[in-house]
Amino acid sequence: MSLDPKLLAILACPEDKGPLLWFANEDSLYNPRLRRRYLVRDGIPVMLIDEAESVADGEHDRLIALAEAEGIRPTFGA
Repeated sequence: MSLDPKLLAILACPEDKGPLLWFANEDSLYNPRLRRRYLVRDGIPVMLIDEAESVADGEHDRLIALAEAEGIRPTFGA
């Protein structure tokens, strides 16, 4: 599923207000600073802190490597 580029340009982590990485193939937004993943359900980002998934070290490393390999940029410039 794809998110509107205008929405992506303003999406921020609800906790630290920083940019996120959008993984379209995994329907998730990721905050590498807090190691939290926010799922996108039916095209709607679930940006609730209580519903975010904590990411373990190995998964964090995989997501960062994937972002670098695929040229995934933060949702906005910090």
